[in-house]
Amino acid sequence: MKKIDKKVADSYFKTRTTLIMIYLAIGATVSYGVVLFAEPLSEFTFNGIPVHYYMGAQGAVLTFIILLFVNAIVSDRVDKKYGIDEAKNESIGSGKTVDH
Repeated sequence: MKKIDKKVADSYFKTRTTLIMIYLAIGATVSYGVVLFAEPLSEFTFNGIPVHYYMGAQGAVLTFIILLFVNAIVSDRVDKKYGIDEAKNESIGSGKTVDH
C-alpha cells in the first residue's frame, strides 16, 4: 500500500473530524433539543401525535439512521477526493508483501 503525504493525511483527518463533529451536533440537537423545547413543540402535531413525543419516540431514531447513510456516502466521496479508494488499495496490495 502506498504511503500518503503528511499534508494530505492531515487534511483528510481534519475533514473527517469536522464531519463527525457536524454529525454529533445534529444528533445532540435532535436528541436534547426536543427535550428543551417540548412545551412549545407540543402545540404541533405529526400524524396526530404531538411533535415532541414523535421526535422522542421515532424521529430521533430515524434521524440517526439517515445520518448513518449520509456518513457512508460522504465518507466514500472524501476517501476518493484524498486518493483513499478501496478498489485502488486492493489492486495495489493484491498478492504483494510489504517490507517494513
